Amino acid sequence: MIEVNRAKERSAAHASGNPLICFSHLRWNFVFQRPQHLMSRFAAERRVIFWEEPEFGDFAPRTNSRICDKTGVEVVTPHLPAGLDEAAQEEALRGLLDAYLADTPDPLIRWYYTPMMLAFSAHLPAACTVYDCMDELSAFRFAPPRLLPLERALMEQADLVFTGGFSLYEAKRDLHPNVHPFPSSVDRAHFMQARAHTDTPVDQIPIPGPRLGFYGVVDERMDLELIARVADARPDWSIVMVGPVVKISPSDLPIRPNLHFLGGKDYSELPAYLAGWDVALMPFAINESTRFISPTKTPEYLAGGKPVVSTPIKDVMRHYSDLEAVKIADGADEFVAACEAALALAADQSQAWLAEVDVKLSNLSWDTTFARMSSLIAQAIEGEASTAPMIIDGAKAKYDYLVVGAGFAGSVIAERLASQHDAKVLVIDRRPHIAGNAYDKLDEAGVLIHQYGPHIFHTNSDEIVDYLSQFTAWRPYEHRVLAEVRGQLVPIPINRTTLNKLFGLDLKTDEEAAAYLASRAEPVDEIKTSEDVVINAVGRELYELFFQGYTRKQWGIDPSGLDKAVTARIPTRTNTDDRYFGDKHQVMPADGYTALFEKMLDHPNITVMLGVDWAQVKDEVDAGHIVFTGPIDEYFGYRFGKLPYRSLRFEHRTLEQEWSQPVAVVNYPSPDVPYTRITEYKHLTGQQSPRTSITFEYPSAEGDPYYPIPRAENQALFKKYEALADATPGVTFVGRLATYRYYNMDQVVGQALATFRRLDAAKRAAEAGETVTAELVQAAE
Repeated sequence: MIEVNRAKERSAAHASGNPLICFSHLRWNFVFQRPQHLMSRFAAERRVIFWEEPEFGDFAPRTNSRICDKTGVEVVTPHLPAGLDEAAQEEALRGLLDAYLADTPDPLIRWYYTPMMLAFSAHLPAACTVYDCMDELSAFRFAPPRLLPLERALMEQADLVFTGGFSLYEAKRDLHPNVHPFPSSVDRAHFMQARAHTDTPVDQIPIPGPRLGFYGVVDERMDLELIARVADARPDWSIVMVGPVVKISPSDLPIRPNLHFLGGKDYSELPAYLAGWDVALMPFAINESTRFISPTKTPEYLAGGKPVVSTPIKDVMRHYSDLEAVKIADGADEFVAACEAALALAADQSQAWLAEVDVKLSNLSWDTTFARMSSLIAQAIEGEASTAPMIIDGAKAKYDYLVVGAGFAGSVIAERLASQHDAKVLVIDRRPHIAGNAYDKLDEAGVLIHQYGPHIFHTNSDEIVDYLSQFTAWRPYEHRVLAEVRGQLVPIPINRTTLNKLFGLDLKTDEEAAAYLASRAEPVDEIKTSEDVVINAVGRELYELFFQGYTRKQWGIDPSGLDKAVTARIPTRTNTDDRYFGDKHQVMPADGYTALFEKMLDHPNITVMLGVDWAQVKDEVDAGHIVFTGPIDEYFGYRFGKLPYRSLRFEHRTLEQEWSQPVAVVNYPSPDVPYTRITEYKHLTGQQSPRTSITFEYPSAEGDPYYPIPRAENQALFKKYEALADATPGVTFVGRLATYRYYNMDQVVGQALATFRRLDAAKRAAEAGETVTAELVQAAE
């Protein structure tokens, strides 16, 4: 029989909001401060239940619960008989959970700090499900085998995913459409007690100074060898380690006369220990378990008035390395030197560095974090899209540059500014991923597909290839396209093979093919349109077979109404070269475009926020300069009306066969076929698989803007916006949408590199006190 032992009273502060149940892998009396601070704030407005890991013993299944005096949170501890297998444990826990919630009529907010508890709670009716992912738990020692499958299931059920830092956010952002980074805040009032604390804890009194200290869990994330080497290098220093030893044997701890492991302490005691240190340490190992961590103790140490020395943890470098008080060191020798510098800083009587620290921490607030999370939950319950801006350090976060758009244009400029100017750059994109239209991903068949249609890299520029080669290896690939015409698949662009197959000819030389095309050509006195270009070159029959229907579908306009530039890009050949492009470099990124972008944006000075619209952050970010790669008319509020664009719709399919077509892309020019082309990706990637993936591409008048429609009246409208852009200081417009031009990928990269050179010239001129002139910029390029 299941026994339920409930607390006798409920929190008096419960309001009418949905009850919240929080499933945690930690106990409330040993919980990280993030859930403690957040749940206490939620408890002020609704019933909050904190469901702990079970305890095992010689007793029948039951729950013990209590009300936390400080927070009003109901803390529930399940008790299970020892010896139950996994299935029996889940069954018992499900029964205890249902019994405990029997008098809870409203749909719950389900909040998970661990996917493991989904196994017995997934059935609960939920108004909103939140996955607050604080760590990459699968990378921890002794992680359960079921953790990853359960996390995938939780991702499918979750309405919102919060992450404990930006590195973790970058790892999860493509797994869910509604992911938000929330690096933990700091209880400044609590830890600032260390600045005035005079009573030294009893077990720290006999430890001589100078003291360099760490508090937190001592587990596989600690670089124990580093700690030992620092202790050996400076026997005159005392290294104090406060915290429980977990998942590693105490016998594995280094033993040194000046190394002191004091065990776990209560949260309330930490400021007293911190007060007695000269420098605070974060000696984390650099391994899989620390790859995504965003240590809360960084702002806690700083709030306590202590300089910090850390190993190169990405989120620490990203958010705090600009402070004089935070030293980053890789390796024992560097760590010792950084500690020496930090000790000197701590001894500085002026304490000027503390003013910089306090400015940084002034934007960190648990109240702000709670308010934003609460707003996102309310929107999710109402079924609204997320509109809350994701600003890491609170209101008016400061950056040197705000880059709008994480495609080629924005990412290239962000990388150049960060790596060449040491600039702090915020990159935002309204989509939930980087790489813009070049975004690729593995589908259910394990095939790397291009989400927005095929992207084939080709260029004649050595400079562009050399630049991108910093971020990717290349796979040689020469693109070939066939067109389905009169029941045959023939090469496109039109070449000698096309003519021979389509018309039953036996043209053997370039001269014969040229003469044949000339015999079919219909000279046009003045070439103005795309129709004129083709008819003048190959005549009306080939125009109608290959171009007219395809162009009408692609642009929604007959070629006679399109600028001549549209079809001028498509060559006609007299030889048998069936390659679609003739460029010097024809390659594909070996690991895909998304991997290329990940490396390009993997810089400590670059912060990336996804699923964020320009309108959400423009009033929240204090940026020295804006680089805008979105639609130029959108930036100016469509003041003169919307610029016309053509869009696309993609239908992705997986087929239970090895191959579907002989080349990567087959075009369908016939107006009777609703799509323009089919792409088969294994040709592009070189992957081997018994299954294959294809995409049908349908042009559309609605949807994301893809192609500026090249007509004279559209260019005239753009020129109005371009004049506004030229008169707008502090903003640079770059990329397809911002300059209303159709560019290949290499052209966008080239434009972005040229734009950086202009920004660089302006920066250098400003530093030299010179006036930026057109001649100066031209010389820089």
